[in-house]
Amino acid sequence: MEFCVEEECQLLTKLSMVFPDSTKSKLRKMLTEGRVLIDGKPVYKAKKLLVKGNILTIINRADAKKLSPPPAHKKQLSKLKIVFEDEFILVVHKPSGLLSVATDKLEKDTLHSRCVDYLKREKNHAWSYIVHRLDRETSGIMVFAKDNNSKEILQNQFAERKVQRIYHALVEGIPEDSEGTDISWLVEDKHLHVKRVKKSFNGSKEAITHWCVEDSDEFVSLVEIIIETGRRHQIRMAMQALGNPIVGDMAHGATTNPLNRICLHATALGFFHPTTNQFVLHESIIPFANRLEKGSET
Repeated sequence: MEFCVEEECQLLTKLSMVFPDSTKSKLRKMLTEGRVLIDGKPVYKAKKLLVKGNILTIINRADAKKLSPPPAHKKQLSKLKIVFEDEFILVVHKPSGLLSVATDKLEKDTLHSRCVDYLKREKNHAWSYIVHRLDRETSGIMVFAKDNNSKEILQNQFAERKVQRIYHALVEGIPEDSEGTDISWLVEDKHLHVKRVKKSFNGSKEAITHWCVEDSDEFVSLVEIIIETGRRHQIRMAMQALGNPIVGDMAHGATTNPLNRICLHATALGFFHPTTNQFVLHESIIPFANRLEKGSET
């Protein structure tokens, strides 16, 4: 399939026009598979700017495998899945079960250590700066900074609640309402245990969690979650309070664990780029979305 670009736009926008019935996830997969060519060359970035006169070509998987992989794929470590990278930031996918950063136990294998190792392959003095964290059990999108200035700018956005954080969870049962907001006060002890307390409780912190049911059967529901605050176990506590604990979250009331993981995923992360100040949104595929019907098997 071949198309001529008639006006300036981003690549993902053009693909959405060409394939209006396809989801963004499917279109991004076409990009990662090397099936999208611009003027005969594979392009992998969804935000690639197209100009009038560019020739957009879509090829099949077999032909794509014959082409050389992109430079980023050649240098990418097998243990690190890169979503986006430029001079200032590194956006990656964190697998479930991997720590974001090392604890006092000084674990050697963390997402942060993998990012550092990756960057040092190019420049010996390169470093990956921590901006935020995800719980060990949570998978999904994370951003790291490549310099201290970018780190501070991004951390300020998190502190000022300017970052858009979208999660998806597979929960047990069906919530009584189709959507809602959980506002609670949480406190964390020295053993990292979290509990709900009154607002007046010493050391308590506010946690605001918005949720909406996207799909369900008689056993489980897929819930989209947007958080305003980033408290430890915030979403897991909110779903427990709702009466619909996250599948696999035995610590917060779940009774099933068919996928051998807590079914919580950071689907999208939006923020203002630290140098261009343009709002960017990085997304990923929900790993357990197609397991909805399989919840009945447990």
